[in-house]
Amino acid sequence: MNPSPSTKAAKGQNGPQGAASSPPAPASSNSAWEAPLASSGVRGESAALLEPIVRKVEDGQRIDAQEALLLHERANLNTLGRLADLVRMRKHPEPVVTYIVDRNINPTNVCITDCGFCAFYRRPDADGAYVLPREELIEKVRELNEIGGRQMLIQGGHHPYIKTADWCDMLSDLRERFPNVNAHALSAPELDHLSRLDKRPVEDVIADLKQAGMGSVPGAGAEMLVERVRKIIAPKKATTDRWLEVHRRIHEAGLRSSATMMFGHVETAAERVEHLIRLRDLQDETGGFTAFACWNMQPDGVPEQELYPTRTTHGVWLRVQALARIVLDNFDHMQTSYVTQGMKMAQVSLRFGCDDFGGTMLEENVVSAAGCFNLASIQTVERMIEGAGFLPRRRNSWYGIVDERFDGEVSPANREEAASQLAAQRAAAGGVQ
Repeated sequence: MNPSPSTKAAKGQNGPQGAASSPPAPASSNSAWEAPLASSGVRGESAALLEPIVRKVEDGQRIDAQEALLLHERANLNTLGRLADLVRMRKHPEPVVTYIVDRNINPTNVCITDCGFCAFYRRPDADGAYVLPREELIEKVRELNEIGGRQMLIQGGHHPYIKTADWCDMLSDLRERFPNVNAHALSAPELDHLSRLDKRPVEDVIADLKQAGMGSVPGAGAEMLVERVRKIIAPKKATTDRWLEVHRRIHEAGLRSSATMMFGHVETAAERVEHLIRLRDLQDETGGFTAFACWNMQPDGVPEQELYPTRTTHGVWLRVQALARIVLDNFDHMQTSYVTQGMKMAQVSLRFGCDDFGGTMLEENVVSAAGCFNLASIQTVERMIEGAGFLPRRRNSWYGIVDERFDGEVSPANREEAASQLAAQRAAAGGVQ
């Protein structure tokens, strides 16, 4: 990727110094929130309120936002875990947990959105700012390809001078060299940023990138899909409606994408639920999301660390993860987050709704910059899956099984098959999921 000569323009600093202004201090109740007692799920007022909701989930019925909030606030962790596991087993009765052999590649760390929760980015011309040479990118993917890797997760922030044509040139080169490695590339805010740089519609940007080799799109940049929250933690990033609209355009282009949520900062419990409902509504419309993953904010070393609360506990993460599995009834897959939670908690989450272990990640830079170093080998991932009582199986970006221990057909095998399956599902549902 070769940015234009004007890359040497505006001077800037890294995170804390580079932001034009600090957002207002968050007013969050997260630090004061306490989980309900275990007894609350079986007797008393909470039990009475929860009983009809629990019955709905057990019967396979959809719950609404108010019911989801009651589960978040009143249900004990055992109840949430049991219900999430029930939903997971209903969708995936076979005792299989998938994972993908992949590598996270960041061609640049230059970004001008100045998110106060990000310890990875650098402003243009700041110390440590970089754009990787093409030869280094090629070598990273070559290493992945040699061990049978199936996915390169490529994201580069909001660089002010790297445009769509530069990304297309890079993706086309990598696809020609490594046709078996899918480019799971560029988040919705990055695509929105390219649209603005190019001064043309985002669907045209998506079409060019698809032609160049982009096979699917990661769900990064969602953070919290609530405008009150986004104005505090990411005021320069794509709005909630724009994030959703870009994914709508991605799905219309025949590409699949994932969805995410980062919580545990300034949001309320009701806003966590709002985020999930917005995702569920879009999935009803397009059916284009493959999976959902969530993690709690990692505040250590971020530019505005003093504004954010202490990292939420593993128990809160399990609570939110289980709730997501219950609410997102139209999502087929739930990824765990061992990079932020550690391997043991990721293993536990396989009984709290997760059916996928995510990627093996030969490389990870973004959350590692905030002090998370929980990368693991393929052998460790498989051992943790087996220890939870499941069979580990490798997959591709579209959740087709590509494991030598699997004797069935790989389906979908590529982005075209994934698009065809999605089109068939929508046609069978009358155009609406």
